[in-house]
Amino acid sequence: MTGQPSPLVTVTIDSDLASRTAKEATDELVAGMTPAALAAGDPGLWGPAAQPEASIRLGWLHAHEVSQALLEQIGELVRRAQADGLDHIVLAGMGGSSLAPEVITTTAGAPLTVLDTTDPHQVGRVLADRLERTLLVVASKSGSTVETDSHRRIYEHAFAQAGLSHTERRFVVVTDPGSPLAQLAADAGYASVLADPHVGGRYSALTAFGLVPSAMAGVDVAALLNEARPISDQLALTDRNPGLTLGAALGGMARAGRDKAVLAWAGSPIRGFADWAEQLIAESTGKDGRGILPVVVTDDRAAGFSPGPDVHLIALGYPSSPADTVVNGALGAQFLVWEYAVALAGTLIDINPFDQPDVAESKQNTLALLESAGDGPLPTGRPAFTDGAVEVHGEPGALGGATNLAGAVDALLQSVPGDGYLAIMAYLDRHADQAAAGLRDALAARTTRPVTFGWGPRFLHSTGQYHKGGPPTGVFIQITGVVERDIQVPDQVFTLGRLQLAQALGDLGALRRRGRPAVRFHLRDRTTGLGQLLAAVGTSLTRGD
Repeated sequence: MTGQPSPLVTVTIDSDLASRTAKEATDELVAGMTPAALAAGDPGLWGPAAQPEASIRLGWLHAHEVSQALLEQIGELVRRAQADGLDHIVLAGMGGSSLAPEVITTTAGAPLTVLDTTDPHQVGRVLADRLERTLLVVASKSGSTVETDSHRRIYEHAFAQAGLSHTERRFVVVTDPGSPLAQLAADAGYASVLADPHVGGRYSALTAFGLVPSAMAGVDVAALLNEARPISDQLALTDRNPGLTLGAALGGMARAGRDKAVLAWAGSPIRGFADWAEQLIAESTGKDGRGILPVVVTDDRAAGFSPGPDVHLIALGYPSSPADTVVNGALGAQFLVWEYAVALAGTLIDINPFDQPDVAESKQNTLALLESAGDGPLPTGRPAFTDGAVEVHGEPGALGGATNLAGAVDALLQSVPGDGYLAIMAYLDRHADQAAAGLRDALAARTTRPVTFGWGPRFLHSTGQYHKGGPPTGVFIQITGVVERDIQVPDQVFTLGRLQLAQALGDLGALRRRGRPAVRFHLRDRTTGLGQLLAAVGTSLTRGD
């Protein structure tokens, strides 16, 4: 079967190795009639064990069509918010509930404030901004996400304390039918938009989770759905099918040992797309001791980037230097193509792309820590040593006998295996502590191994699955910071700061139980401590730069 190439997405294979491996994988997929089977929603493609999950997780294939029925309701909510003068749209959501709307609105230049954090400084700053003009979109597939539930409680209290009227009109809920949040919304009189329950969170870009907050912020979401429609017909084809080409490249390169997919922004007009693709790839493939590690870099010439023997360089846009795979196209169409490609890659590497078996452990650890500690301090343990404003917590083997920050950094870099990676996990304020993100490039300049960076707890709903379920080759740097202005979560026994620390400790415990080398740097002063960390790896930045 053949077809005409879609003008909406192009996938170009540029390197000889990628061409060979993608062709071999394509021939295999075509011989098994897999492209058409996936486009038709065959849940048996990933084996008998995966079939029960896959059978209720393939709704994303038709989300661009199904979601058309939501446009009238969404439009009414937009008009109501405008009539009420609510033009400060805040999204409370994690993982798939926040990453797609952030890409959509950033690319469109629409103002959306995303709360996917438990850092009390970051939440407090948003809470103090135009409260009287704020509408909160509460988005949670399960309806019980602890971060999102905390944000809702905090805003309900703040609206009441400010004496604002008709506060029920200041909430729009996006959730699955029958969830606890759906019932809460009905009881409280909040408007709610119910999403397709047959779509998992990371595949939900073109469902209510991607559309509602984006539309409330002013994006023409109908156009986004229209971009996906023509590409849908391409996905059943065996020729000139961008989803097939990308899926064969992802899976084929991973099977050839190129299982580190470096996602490099290269001039694409879509801003932040790699952060969305990072979750899709990591959470879908990182399990059973294998998977594809996405590594997000700022551009195809990123500082310290080394095209090692296990790297698959994917350029988003128009690369200035050679890449293995180059992807361009309209955002709505790219969402669908990447979802299809990752699901297809799952068949090649024998992975169920629709479950996330290791995500729940850190959540359970967090709740157990909060419950067991009661009103007492959380079990942070004694630091191995303190260097200036930074406490260093780690097992002796991970620190290699170091007694200062520079020595600890050296020990961590030396412990990364030849096929491994270094992950930085920062439980800080994503905006005020932005200097922490500079650690990625600074550390990448010191090693030939891939270095990833994630804001906690945001990454727990994304790359956290790969960290624990993927290949046991990661070395982990966790960064926590002193809380100067905490926020009590109404009708709960914890504050945001306490929840944030429990999340960090819970994930650290999950990593250590698997034998992953992990060190926690605790900043007794965030500005000074970040400066020390950056200096220890050979650079100097300050908070807020």
